[in-house]
Amino acid sequence: MKKIAIAYIFLCLVIGVQSQDVSDVIDGSVSYITSQNVYVKFNSTEQIAVGDTLMMLQDGQLIPALVVSNLSSLSCVCTPISGINLKVNDNVKSISRKSPIVASVVIVDKEVIVEDKLLETESDSTESDIKKDKQKISGRLSVASYSNFSNTDGGNTQRMRYTFSMNAKNIGDSKFSVESYLSFIHTNKNWSEIQDNIFNGLKIYNLALKYQPNNTTNIWLGRKINPKLSNVGAIDGLQAEKSFGQISVGAFVGSRPDYLYYSYNFNLFQYGAYLGHDYKGKNGNAQTTFAFVDQENNWNTDRRFVYIQHYNSLIKNLYFLGSAELELYQKVNGVASSNINLTNLYLMLRFRPIRQLSVSVSYRSQSNMIYYETYKDYVQQLIDDKNIQGVRAQVTYRPIKYLSLGFKAGYRARHDDPRPSTNYYGYLSYSRIPGLDASATLSYTAMESSYLSGKVYSLNLSKDLISGKLYGGVSYRYVDYTFVVYESTLIQHVGDLNLTWRIIPKLSLSMAYEGIFEKENIYNRIYLNLIKRL
Repeated sequence: MKKIAIAYIFLCLVIGVQSQDVSDVIDGSVSYITSQNVYVKFNSTEQIAVGDTLMMLQDGQLIPALVVSNLSSLSCVCTPISGINLKVNDNVKSISRKSPIVASVVIVDKEVIVEDKLLETESDSTESDIKKDKQKISGRLSVASYSNFSNTDGGNTQRMRYTFSMNAKNIGDSKFSVESYLSFIHTNKNWSEIQDNIFNGLKIYNLALKYQPNNTTNIWLGRKINPKLSNVGAIDGLQAEKSFGQISVGAFVGSRPDYLYYSYNFNLFQYGAYLGHDYKGKNGNAQTTFAFVDQENNWNTDRRFVYIQHYNSLIKNLYFLGSAELELYQKVNGVASSNINLTNLYLMLRFRPIRQLSVSVSYRSQSNMIYYETYKDYVQQLIDDKNIQGVRAQVTYRPIKYLSLGFKAGYRARHDDPRPSTNYYGYLSYSRIPGLDASATLSYTAMESSYLSGKVYSLNLSKDLISGKLYGGVSYRYVDYTFVVYESTLIQHVGDLNLTWRIIPKLSLSMAYEGIFEKENIYNRIYLNLIKRL
């Protein structure tokens, strides 16, 4: 109880936060995915160009994810950056280099759920906006169906996903706001599991009430991911932050979500504090955050660490993002110690010397982050595991209008792998084929790992069938896999057809079919997604 009292007292001393929207950041969502292309929907693509890089959040970090190969008035056809995993409905952003961004992500049941905020300095918001406290409500409701049919013994499966997100600012022109992101997933085979425990299907990623007494003070109550504590994940409890010009001080007290069902578990107590600095320069911004976090299980220390994050775009055409985690606590064979260990390091640098050329490289070194009380039966095994190191590089070039070239490479090594994992991806895209007014992308992928060696050849054609209303695409892929362990090969012919229909301005329907044809087996996948924006 003493720890709770200390955390609560500190929290009361630093009440506040400053968080506003940035006008030069465009939010979009993934509407459909094939093996070679990702389709992203925006309210408008007016400020996006072919060859631009779209960003996403992975492991709590903002990283390049997609390169725009073609676009219509509302949608972009993109090629994914090698090694990036995306899901339908994932949030991606087209970002101006003058926008300071801190973001975080939660991965639950292999679903990537993103909760992010775009941060400004105090001068970016006007006094009139604060005083008026005008109500503004936005959100989205979607219903998605994933159907799989095949001639194999696995049978047919049907998966439904319902998601609801809402951001209600200044409800009734007051100082109170509400934000939420909820998802409910079930299949034709797991309904009994959901009846036993609703959290087998229901996931609450964000549900928080915010109170803003003035333009430098914010208080949150509920489940929320703090953008300045990106690697902590969701916090169930009370959070607060106070800003003093460029300096901000914050703290939180509460609990972590249950690690099995992502439900509420108040035995996983946690508290922490952080110090942040925001600077706005002529060409861009810089933001630095230093945080201390203590996480417990049944009032015993589970993990204690410090987190450092730095974003910098002060130099024109140069973007840097780095973060590190330092463990401060160990407990082995019942003996606690305070040795400092670096468990997570991420560095990313992107350079755009000219408008037509973009180069980026990233490095990650990640070790096991041990929760000593939660997983105490496996501590020794976890300690013995060494870290994973990986490097990614990307080059995008647009020599002439409508033509873009790109190359991406990735390398990842782990101490117990027989050989490192490598992957290479190259593409050629032309966005205005004469006579068709369509885009075409030709690509090649090569990958090597300890268990697989593969090559993928792909051709994609896409077109805005009815301007602003109907967008479609068709693609073919030839897949040649060799399984190293079994010394066997797998040849696949994959075709897909997709349509996105904007029924009315705030209602859209996406439809897609994918067929995978092997020597003996045939797999069919049908995807439907209806989205209603508030």
